[in-house]
Amino acid sequence: MTNPIQRVLLIEDTESLAKVYKAYLRDSGVVVEHVTTFADAKIKLANQLPSLVLLDLNLPDHDGIEILRMLHNSGCTVPVIVITAHGSVETAVEAMRLGAYDFVSKPVEARRLQVTVNNALSFYALNRLVDKYETQQSRAGFHGFVGASTPMQAVYQMIERSADSRATVFVLGESGTGKELCAEALHQAGSRQSQPFVPLNCAAIPKELVESELFGHVKGAFTGAQKDRQGCVQAADKGTLFLDEICEMELDLQAKLLRFLQSGKIQPVGSDTLIDVDVRVVCASNRDPWKEVEAGRFREDLYYRLHVVPITLPPLRRRGDDVLLLAKRFLQQYGGEEGKRFVGFSRQAEWTLSKFGWPGNVRQLQNVMRQLAVIHPGGKVAQEDLPAPLNQVVCEPPQDTPAQFQWSQPGEDASVTVAASPADVGAPQSLADIERQAIEEAIARCEGNITQAAGLLEVSPSTIYRKMQVWQQA
Repeated sequence: MTNPIQRVLLIEDTESLAKVYKAYLRDSGVVVEHVTTFADAKIKLANQLPSLVLLDLNLPDHDGIEILRMLHNSGCTVPVIVITAHGSVETAVEAMRLGAYDFVSKPVEARRLQVTVNNALSFYALNRLVDKYETQQSRAGFHGFVGASTPMQAVYQMIERSADSRATVFVLGESGTGKELCAEALHQAGSRQSQPFVPLNCAAIPKELVESELFGHVKGAFTGAQKDRQGCVQAADKGTLFLDEICEMELDLQAKLLRFLQSGKIQPVGSDTLIDVDVRVVCASNRDPWKEVEAGRFREDLYYRLHVVPITLPPLRRRGDDVLLLAKRFLQQYGGEEGKRFVGFSRQAEWTLSKFGWPGNVRQLQNVMRQLAVIHPGGKVAQEDLPAPLNQVVCEPPQDTPAQFQWSQPGEDASVTVAASPADVGAPQSLADIERQAIEEAIARCEGNITQAAGLLEVSPSTIYRKMQVWQQA
């Protein structure tokens, strides 16, 4: 099978230089298409995306940086190599934030251009293969869950393995992580999916009514019991009963629940009749059940009867890129309900969403996205559009050095501040040196955290790692 032809779009207003670059790349196995203006470049990019863009920033009809901005805003991942003699720290930082793959300074050496073009094409081809492999091997969703992170893949596997079992499942996780969703997934993935799924929140019902809610009652069993009533256990016969916040259940009722789990029979309140039921029980708690046992608030024998198959849901802060996946899904959903169309988030907004701790987990993220869908007019959501407390997220610099990169506080100018250094004075620097300086300063400001530095510069962490590897080999 032959490889597809790789097309390189060269945007350069000087014809003589364009001929030189074409000659340099003649034996590189690429087809070079040349335009001289911003307007012609827009038409070419709109008609067909190339494999690579070689971009001169000094165009006669427009600033070449707008090409980068246009590609960035459209979500395009075509690699862009900037060729310019008009470099500055501000230009370098802005180009990196807009996704430039690399810089080549004029006058351009043949070998430098060939190696840079070949590396860019190989790097992005490898990324596409990795993305394709990850798509084939992982799932971005499962029975109502949204998430492709490694912790969620483990959850999906546990649900699949235990879905058809009669064993009791104990779902653990912080508030807002989706414990009821997990119970529903267990029900839908198993053979009981056509039978009832009945949830009961043990913390939301008055303590004196929980037994009746669970096992039902007969007429006259207590004041107000004017007719027979079927409980949740009997309603879930042949299906699944989900007991949420199980650790809130009173000790005397825990004994009755244990008796039901061991015998498979229930006795409605006020009745002498035992009723056989076939129920698969899933329970959940945001507390550590063993600590509740140690504190004397939960029966140890019930703990062992319920804690057969434990499934622990990870907090949102441990789910990596799932935050953005969920945010976009919720924003599209709630935006549709409000009659608005959203196209995603700016890089700064994505960084903020990823770095926020989300103490309320997915439920809090849902609430923030619903709020955005109501108050935002639509389109792309910028960092300054995010509501409190997200608009207070900053990249904290070390206290012993002045901040050279810092996100603005609410109400301040959201531009990036670059502190002056001795290297800024005197002889001009090459763009490669400027780029390296910008990356190293960002890493220093984020105390060596590459992921955080990448978010600060709005490039991928792999870009920084790749450039660091090149510097080590130099």
